[in-house]
Amino acid sequence: MLRADELTVVHHDDSVSLFTDVRYTLGRRGLHVVLATGEEIDFRPHEVLTTRADAAAATDDRTAYAIAA
Repeated sequence: MLRADELTVVHHDDSVSLFTDVRYTLGRRGLHVVLATGEEIDFRPHEVLTTRADAAAATDDRTAYAIAA
């Protein structure tokens, strides 16, 4: 699963859902989001127009190196 500090989901009806501190997968079966609380949310493929995932900047040299490598 991918991790995002902030995940924005734009739906086909132009509504927007914003999630923070999540893990997610996006594929042919749709979008599967797991919140930090453990709650799971599924969106069918035809419900999601686009997504944007943002991660916080690296805070130490090891993390920065791993991201850059």
